[in-house]
Amino acid sequence: MPIETILLWVAVLMFVSVVSSKLSDRLAIPVLLLFLTIGMLAGSEGIGKLYFDNAQLAKSIGVVALIFIIFSGGIDTNWKETKTVVWQGVILSTVGVLLTAAITGFFAIYILKFSFLEGMLLGSIVSSTDAAAVFSILRSKRISLKQPLKPLLEFESGSNDPMAVFLTVSFISLLTVKNMSIAAFVPRFFLDMVMGALVGYLMARFIVFFINRLRLYYEGLYPVVMISLVLLTYVIAVFLKGNGILAVYLAGLMLGQADFPNKKMIIRFHDGLAWLMQIAMFVTLGLLVFPSHIIPLIGAGLLLTLLLMVVARPISVFLCLLPFKISLRKKTMVAWVGLRGSVPIILATFPFMAGIPQADTIFNIVFFIVISSVLIQGTSIPVISKMLKLDAPWVNRASYPIEFEKTEGMDAELTDVLVPYDSEAVGKKISDLGVPEKCLIVLISRSDKFVIPSGSTVVEGGDVLLVLSNREDLSLFQKTIGHLNKT
Repeated sequence: MPIETILLWVAVLMFVSVVSSKLSDRLAIPVLLLFLTIGMLAGSEGIGKLYFDNAQLAKSIGVVALIFIIFSGGIDTNWKETKTVVWQGVILSTVGVLLTAAITGFFAIYILKFSFLEGMLLGSIVSSTDAAAVFSILRSKRISLKQPLKPLLEFESGSNDPMAVFLTVSFISLLTVKNMSIAAFVPRFFLDMVMGALVGYLMARFIVFFINRLRLYYEGLYPVVMISLVLLTYVIAVFLKGNGILAVYLAGLMLGQADFPNKKMIIRFHDGLAWLMQIAMFVTLGLLVFPSHIIPLIGAGLLLTLLLMVVARPISVFLCLLPFKISLRKKTMVAWVGLRGSVPIILATFPFMAGIPQADTIFNIVFFIVISSVLIQGTSIPVISKMLKLDAPWVNRASYPIEFEKTEGMDAELTDVLVPYDSEAVGKKISDLGVPEKCLIVLISRSDKFVIPSGSTVVEGGDVLLVLSNREDLSLFQKTIGHLNKT
């Protein structure tokens, strides 16, 4: 195929995928499903007639895409919210994944007549969750979830992929390597997780140290060097027998809390890169599947999907959250929103490379489970959240016409300060608020408009004050606003 034809298809598929994201918001359908559908339509059994059956290439694209998607999720995580649910998330992403894999695997043994190891392999592949699909649906409905559900689900989905990868690779090894026992994987598990976490931690420290002293003349090179460092983090972890996905996620999580030059630009770049990777990954996986191969497995696939949703996931969630003081309603919500996403489909390509006899069946079953999970669970999430009274108003991230990038030697940050409607600050001039000397109100966001403040500007309820200040003066200003609040 000429390079011009390839580029034409790439451009068309990318363009259609991006445009389809608007349809996702209107119909409350996760973009995951739309991207997969676009790939299937472009495939050999769709209108595009593009024949693609290279599982090795699909796996490689999926792994590279997953690296940057996981990193972006880590660096964009709000640690202040997440740190309150770390232990719950860790247990869900390890013990919870193991329980889900085991229960689903036993169902697969009886429904699909798989051997024990084949059933456990299938269970391992579908054991991780995808919070992105959940929150894309909630965003389209303009609702969110009450605390601590949102940070818990985000942290769980970001940290449970390493466990799913470990289990999948382990059961493939048991199926392909003679005289290997399950007990041999206990020390390997600790090496995998500890080394992955250690590499992620050390690389995050190194990246901050390196970026702060790099001082590149061209700002556009900062995202480029970050790409190389993210890939290096993954590769070093893998070479040292650690979990590369865990290393990348932990590095991103730590970088999200650190200060370094051009941080906001790098985060925005990786957000866009993550979207590009999602499009490339889902469209490729959509091309790889042959819908005619899935049709004979619909019955078994639907039964497995339902058992995963109403038995395997709930049991694992309730057992894992048993030691924590979380209400029954919230546990039920966590159990229900365990949507399957991109990782299971990527892991479903691994058996092809290992020459597993049931590889084709596993891939098609997993593909069907992901689609069914998104359609059944995904579309019901807004209804379930309202029934359980766990829905909350959706809060958009503020967007301002000015930006501030913290640099070395400058002890100041740009922060939002919301003025409550019942605050005594309402109706007062800024000059009368007692703003600390080294605290500057740069801009006011008011009813989707922006006001350039002066000393005579009158504060209104619901105003968002964009304040430039160091942490000490900001805290003093926030306390001042708090003291003016009647409550």
